[in-house]
This record gives sequence, C-alpha cells and structure tokens, in this order.
Amino acid sequence: MAEAHRRHDLLDVEPEAWAAAVARRLDLAGVPHIAAWMDDGRPVILRRSHPGEDAGLVPVGLPLPPRDGKRRIGLALPPDAVRPRAPVLLSEARAACPPSWAATIEALIALGERHGAAPRPFGSLLWQSLTGLPYLSERSDLDLLWPVPGAIPLRLMEGIAAIEARAPMRLDGEILLPDGGGVNWRELHSIGPGGTVLVKHRDRLVLREAAALLAGDPE
Repeated sequence: MAEAHRRHDLLDVEPEAWAAAVARRLDLAGVPHIAAWMDDGRPVILRRSHPGEDAGLVPVGLPLPPRDGKRRIGLALPPDAVRPRAPVLLSEARAACPPSWAATIEALIALGERHGAAPRPFGSLLWQSLTGLPYLSERSDLDLLWPVPGAIPLRLMEGIAAIEARAPMRLDGEILLPDGGGVNWRELHSIGPGGTVLVKHRDRLVLREAAALLAGDPE
C-alpha cells in the first residue's frame, strides 16, 4: 500500500510549528541555520521512523553542511504542520554541480529519459541546490533516486553502472518503488534475479525476492 508521506519526500513546515519543535530541543540552541530554516524557505525531508517514536507524528530531518559539523537533525512534527513540496529533478539541480560532473549529469538525465525514470538527487547535491549552502566538494558522491512505475528495467541499472564506470564520482542511490519503498540500485544489480534484497520503507525494512521486484510485483 502506498504511504501518505514517503522516505525522501520534501516537506515544508509551518513556521510556528517549526519554532515550537526547535524550542523543545535544548540541544539545538545556537546550532547554525536551524532557527531560521523555515524563514529562509527551506524544506525538511521525510526520514525513517526511529523505534519508540510517536506513530502519529511525521518524522523529518535535515543535514547541516560539512563546515557546520555535518550533523543530522531529526524532529517529529504533527501531520497538519507539514505540506508536501514537489521533488527536485536532477535536471533542475545540475547548476549546483561541480563543473567536472557535467558530462555525467547529462548522461544520467538522458538515461532516465530513455527508461521513463527521471532521476532525483538527494544527499549533498539536493541540499546545496535547495539552500545555496556548501554541501558538495569534488570528492562527494552523487546520490540519486530513480522512481519507477512498476517493473524495474535491467537496462536502467546496467546504464547507471556503465555511466559510473567513467564518472569522476561514485553513483549511489535507490530505485523508488510505487509503494514508497526503496531498494539500493547497486545491490539489486549485483544480486541478480535469484537473490533477495533489502527494501526500505518509512517504518520498516523488508527482505524481498529480487525477481519479484524486477517484475514489479507488489509486496
């Protein structure tokens, strides 16, 4: 069953709710960027729930830039305090990439067009493109999400691997399933149809047969 909010979804938070949540966290006092995060028009991202968290709240997070400690901040907010924001496509974020990535970015965008799976950045590229803060370096990995409507094309994963072989950075990320689950593209590509692979959801981890995932079978 599809999830109301999915891992990696971008969410905007009502400023009053954000201020109240931050005020309850004494450990966040004086942490750079946090108090004004919403005033600056920045979203948070849906994360996996932690054991013991209130299931009625929405688990969200944000990472600080490396120069500010690279700390991951996690909060849980009331559902009526958040609203979804459209995902960022790789084609929209390429201006934030290091120049040495340009050819790889164009190849990845073209690969997505061929398979109907427009790649979306997460990790450092996403946050640099959203905030203008310095998250990326020449040594950064490129983390991508590849949403598929059903069956997972083998040629999509073969294409990612081929592009990575000549890329200046490592290509990490997940294939996003229609029900909101995510599977590491590299693990699925290397395991083959006869194995099992871990699928991550907002609230659980599930081992699934690779063949069923590749065929687009629901959980």
